[in-house]
Amino acid sequence: MTKSIGIIGFGKIAQAVILPLIERDFFKPENIVAIVGSEKNVLNLRSKFPKGLRLFCSNDSQSVIAWDAPIKILSVKPQQICEIKEQESKIIEKSGSRAILISLLPGINLAKLQRKFPNHICVRAIVNTPILIGKGLTCFSWGEGIQENHKSLVRNIFEPISELFELPEKNLDSFLALTSSGPAYVAMIAESLSDGAVASGLSRELSDYLSLQTLQSSAQLMKERKLHPGQLKNLITSPAGTTIEGLRHLEMSGLRSALIEAVVAAAERSRNMI
Repeated sequence: MTKSIGIIGFGKIAQAVILPLIERDFFKPENIVAIVGSEKNVLNLRSKFPKGLRLFCSNDSQSVIAWDAPIKILSVKPQQICEIKEQESKIIEKSGSRAILISLLPGINLAKLQRKFPNHICVRAIVNTPILIGKGLTCFSWGEGIQENHKSLVRNIFEPISELFELPEKNLDSFLALTSSGPAYVAMIAESLSDGAVASGLSRELSDYLSLQTLQSSAQLMKERKLHPGQLKNLITSPAGTTIEGLRHLEMSGLRSALIEAVVAAAERSRNMI
């Protein structure tokens, strides 16, 4: 594992990556240097993260330290990409090697990243929120000049907290629409199922618990028994029973179509972010 890592933009996504790595002792806080947009953010984050993690405002002259790391994570808003100016590390220059820049930004392709950061080897990574509990999904697309040793360094950062995938860049938006946006869709489904149980007479506390357990155990059953979702649906559904009656209402309400279009819309938004 690399000795230090610089973070350019320490928002929710970057925090979701770094926090579990610190908690699981894959990184020491003192080996992480992060740049944020304001002094207010510096103060807020210092209260949330372990002592030793170095945080600097972007207008602080010491923020250049983040660029000394052999690997940087770029996690600003896509619209802010033009405000970021590459600062090449003197340490890296002396070693004769190029640093690695891992972009977590949707909608900014490798070609644009390479033009913006010509002194770096660029990688695009898509992550999702379950990395917070070590159950994430991460997908990489590699930029020009990437070597196997570089890929290994990048994989080593994300492997402790997620399952890893590699896809051509043209497929990253679809991966994002399903895996990164997907937990929000699942959360809405969980909330709706719980609301239905409350409407039919159960307490809120019990409904919330049963909703989450039903989603989790159903996914686990399909995964462990290698069942297609349609197989599980058919396994549960009996003639003129309660399940087929509920499914009829879901079909009439357009749930299937709504979920399909949500993924397609999110992918399209990612392609046209800026």
